[in-house]
Amino acid sequence: MRLKALLQESNGGKLKRGTIRNIASLFKTSVRTVQRIWKLAAITSTDGRVDVSRRFPKRCGRKRVVIDFTLIMAIPLPCRTNIRSLSSEMKVSKSTLHRQIKEGAIRPHSNALKPQLIDQNKQVRLNFCLSMLEPESLNSNPTFMSMFNVVHIDEKWFYMTKECEKYYLHPQEEEPLRTCKSKKFIVKVMFLAVVARPRFDCSGNPTFDGKIGIFPFVLKEPAKRSSKNRMAGTLETKPILSVTKEVYRRCLIEQVLPTIHAKWPRDGGSVTEILIQQDNAKPHINPTDPVFIEAASRDGFDIHLSFQPPNSPDMNVLDLGYFRAIQSLQHQEAPLSIDELILAVEKSFDQLSSESLNNVFLTLQSCMVEVMKNLGGNNYKVPHIGKHQLMKESCLPLQIECEKELVNQVLSHMQA
Repeated sequence: MRLKALLQESNGGKLKRGTIRNIASLFKTSVRTVQRIWKLAAITSTDGRVDVSRRFPKRCGRKRVVIDFTLIMAIPLPCRTNIRSLSSEMKVSKSTLHRQIKEGAIRPHSNALKPQLIDQNKQVRLNFCLSMLEPESLNSNPTFMSMFNVVHIDEKWFYMTKECEKYYLHPQEEEPLRTCKSKKFIVKVMFLAVVARPRFDCSGNPTFDGKIGIFPFVLKEPAKRSSKNRMAGTLETKPILSVTKEVYRRCLIEQVLPTIHAKWPRDGGSVTEILIQQDNAKPHINPTDPVFIEAASRDGFDIHLSFQPPNSPDMNVLDLGYFRAIQSLQHQEAPLSIDELILAVEKSFDQLSSESLNNVFLTLQSCMVEVMKNLGGNNYKVPHIGKHQLMKESCLPLQIECEKELVNQVLSHMQA
């Protein structure tokens, strides 16, 4: 382009005074570069061809030092937690390691702690996965149940703010100041989330969103003394910091069950058996609790409690991914009181789409396949099947299939 512009301004192979400077300004390059192009064009135009390419060889500059990155595997893992310690062990500069991480020669990895499983835990996990397969499909093509009658419940602490938060600021913007009385005792509230698998019609529109509710463990107490914020006697919202069996039972009977009765879809006027799956926390009541059984059988409902396998948060859709989605939305708010925190969590719960919840149920079934491959263990990566792309193509499966050979292998292992 620059040579073309020079040729258009030339007259008989000569340029007017100031042309090179104007062309350099037009293409935002240096005068020396334009002079070099014009000089090369004059030299190489004898045979009718013009070559103004760079004269650098293919490999120029300082030769790169060859590093054997397989030596990384011999370095103890505690010495590989950051670039500084790794560069010290390998005797390589930090900038070199950072460049190799960008190029893919070194793979960064975030490692999360997982529950320790004993052999008995693995057996229970395998039994649980097998129980979720359709009985009539075991002899031909094993397929997981649709799980439409399973309700997942679990508790989680939601904090007013995080100890360390990351923001993206304008260079001229002041850094925000966040304060609290103690970083060890950030205000928090425990919530009980209740979800079921959503249901959709033939057009893909949700007929039941699956979001039954999220209930905070709080109580209202009158203020004992006056302050600048409220008068004595004003009702204040206080979090329940110790959730006991009585508190948990009361929440189930007075809040969870009535909400299920009100929101649960009645196909053809009848309600099938509903199974509420909970983890093995100490405050959780026994499935044979007589008070709960009496309340669960009202209004023609058949509701039962069940325990998921011990040390298995990956067998619950809330721990598997839905809580993280709720929390990411909740942290976008900036609550200043417990009431505002409750509103922020409830708003985040309502904002999440039914499609996201349905995807986590499919992920749960995929994780069950991985658990069976690991013979009950949890040393696996959460599988991805491209659910969003399958949803766009209207090919998202309702149930995940499992290989018959894998089921036979699990059964042989359990009988051994």
